[in-house]
Amino acid sequence: MKSDRSAATATSDAGGAATKLKSKSDNTAKGADLRTVSNAPSRGPMSLEATIGVKIRDLRRKLDVTATDLAQSAGLSAGMLSKIEHGQISPSLTTLQSLAAALHVPITELFSGFEESRDCSYVRNGTGIRIERRGTKVGHFYDLLGHSLAGPIAVEPYLITLSKDAIPYTAFQHEGLELIYMLSGKVRYRHVDRSYLMEAGDTLFFDSSGSHGPEELLESPVQYLSIIIYPRN
Repeated sequence: MKSDRSAATATSDAGGAATKLKSKSDNTAKGADLRTVSNAPSRGPMSLEATIGVKIRDLRRKLDVTATDLAQSAGLSAGMLSKIEHGQISPSLTTLQSLAAALHVPITELFSGFEESRDCSYVRNGTGIRIERRGTKVGHFYDLLGHSLAGPIAVEPYLITLSKDAIPYTAFQHEGLELIYMLSGKVRYRHVDRSYLMEAGDTLFFDSSGSHGPEELLESPVQYLSIIIYPRN
């Protein structure tokens, strides 16, 4: 009887251990597939060949030059240039020098995207930079919370405060997109021909090339996060 109990206990322990191992294995497998909820394409580290190829293609497009014309200017076949732009081959320094000359850039420019640092901006509570521009409306305060230094897209995050004496203004217009997230207070915010009642926790995302701005302050002070996104010139 004692032997049976020992065997049962051993079997139970072994089963429990197996279950724990399986659970750990499942979690590990799931963890390997975890991604953010964003639909942005994943991007791992790029090879030197791929980085050079992307750089050449970007420079060519900025000059509004076709692949055929660039290949001809650099003394290459169109097929060879296509392979270089897609990172499929490792071009010689002579070839890169010819491409750089055809693109009117120093050869070092073709390597500039490889292992470059990635932007990161950290701003402690209460240390955002107070921005004052010509035309800033009375009672509108803009604290810049960070900035992007490079890349084709510029992002400007602001903490905006509207004081009790803030003057409503609905004619703001600028290139890009804007997201507003309300932190406190209550305001009626207009975008083009529609008006939205905004309270703490509400979000408004819109094309900022259309006229927009606070139309009516209902509970002051008003404070919200504004993130402006636009292409760099």
